[in-house]
Formats: sequence, structure tokens, C-alpha cells
Amino acid sequence: MAKTALVISAHAADFVWRCSGAIALHRKKGYEVTVVCLSFGERGESAKLWKQEGMTLEKVKTARRKEAEAAAKVLDVYDIQFFDLGDYPLEMDRAAKFRLVDVIRAVQPAFMLSHSNYDPYNTDHMYATQVALECRMVAQAWGHNPGQKVLGAPQLYLFEPHQTEQMGWKPDVFLDISEVWDKKRAAIECMEGQQHLWHYYTNVAENRGNHFRRNSGGQSGGRDATHAEGFQSVFPRTVDEL
Repeated sequence: MAKTALVISAHAADFVWRCSGAIALHRKKGYEVTVVCLSFGERGESAKLWKQEGMTLEKVKTARRKEAEAAAKVLDVYDIQFFDLGDYPLEMDRAAKFRLVDVIRAVQPAFMLSHSNYDPYNTDHMYATQVALECRMVAQAWGHNPGQKVLGAPQLYLFEPHQTEQMGWKPDVFLDISEVWDKKRAAIECMEGQQHLWHYYTNVAENRGNHFRRNSGGQSGGRDATHAEGFQSVFPRTVDEL
């Protein structure tokens, strides 16, 4: 069976800023990575587009979709799906949640990625993770759509929020993305509607590269990572050795 992973992104650009290095790296390792964008971020994360004369909601959605699709192509994403549920606020009814459960069961991910548990600056983000946890639970239920293959117990990794100090987010995993940094940067540059974030997330990746070096051995022989991404795991890990 193919190795798989699933990213649940509140808005169309979130997967690019926060985990596109992980996507590109795991694609290189043979994983089929599926990205679900619950919304386009058309209302709350497209200020540059809204400042243009004659802009409409549909034009913004079209622009953000094109950006996300271009980034996905750069990253060699296996599949990207747009639920188009609206943002600010992002809301999901039972049918939309079951739609996501169907995706989770179809993908059967080895691991999942989504947002921090808490984000007072953008409640869409933490809502997406709440839904990811809820739908993961439903996908594990034998009584939901009996006959479908139920989900195992994939780890849910929470990717880095914009202001970590305010979110209660504490990374316990650093992933070296040095060998795919060029792909992440190229994906970042597809997000023309949020150009003000390009340098910010480049800087984040460089800082996390420093943290990778320090935690992999530091001056006593740490690996020379130039860029990394941080994640917080939700569930205990089952291991045979440390």
C-alpha cells in the first residue's frame, strides 16, 4: 500500500506557510500527500486583492484557488481538494464533517497535519483542528458507514502558528527541510496575495533550522540543517526504543 499523509488547512494558503516543507520532503520519500483546504481565505486573508478596484468575492476565490493550485504543483501534492466552506468565520455542518471523514477514510493517512489548538487571532485555525480531531474520531468508528475501511490511529501534528507565544504551541518535533527548501520558497512565492508573509516564513524556517541543529547535537556535532519546520504532536507515540 502507498504511504499517505493528509493536511487539513483552514484557508488556501495555510498549508504553504506552515508545512509545505514537510509536504515536499514526504513526497520525495514516496508519500501520497493530500491537502484539504476548507476555505479559500477569501474574506479574511486576501486584503491585497480586496484593495483592487472592482474586486468581487468570486474573483478573490478564483485568485486564491489559482495560487494554491500553483503551490501544490510546485510541491508535487498528490491531491488538493477545496471544500469552499467560507471563512471568517469558518463553519462546518454535519454533512461537511462527514465529507471530511470520507476523505480521511479514503486517504488512510499515516499522519495528519493541521493548526494549533488555540489561536485567538484567527479562530478559523483552531476550529479547523477541532474539526480535524472530531473527524479523525468519527473515521475510527466502526458504526460510521459500516463496510468502509476504518481509520487506524494516525498522529496529528500541529504546525506552527503565526505568533507562537500567544498560542500555547510547543514544538516537540523539528523536521529538517533543507533539501526541499527551494520548493517551499517557490511555493511561498505562489502566494501573491500575501506577499508580506514571504520573508516572515523564510525567517521562521531559518530559525527552526537553528533549533534543529541545536537539538540534534549542537556544537558537539549537530546536523547542519539550514531550514526546518516545527510541529507539536497531539497523541502519545508508540516506540520500541528511544
